[in-house]
Amino acid sequence: QVQLVESGGGLVQTGGSLRLSCAASGSAFTINTMGWYRRAPGKQRELVAYIDSDDVTNYADSVKGRSTISRDNAGNTVYLQMNSLKPEDTAVYYCHLRSWTTDYWGQGTQVTVSS
Repeated sequence: QVQLVESGGGLVQTGGSLRLSCAASGSAFTINTMGWYRRAPGKQRELVAYIDSDDVTNYADSVKGRSTISRDNAGNTVYLQMNSLKPEDTAVYYCHLRSWTTDYWGQGTQVTVSS
């Protein structure tokens, strides 16, 4: 079993920055990808960004150029640096880990961008 612990959400003004962190722990597991999804009020969950075991990254068009995903040397913690935040970035952000065919989710962290 894998546990994901998120941190770094909060309230920020338009144009501000936040860094989300997600630490994975548990019994022996393989990380294929780690990343972030978000769900805004009244909307479906959407991919924000992910990074795979070869450090290949992928971003949603809505955050491309404003966000950077990275991971630590051990590969078990992933970071999402978000800059130039907009009110439309307001959402609950969920950490996601894929280990072969199994998906794991964090509990979610709220990001609120005030106008």
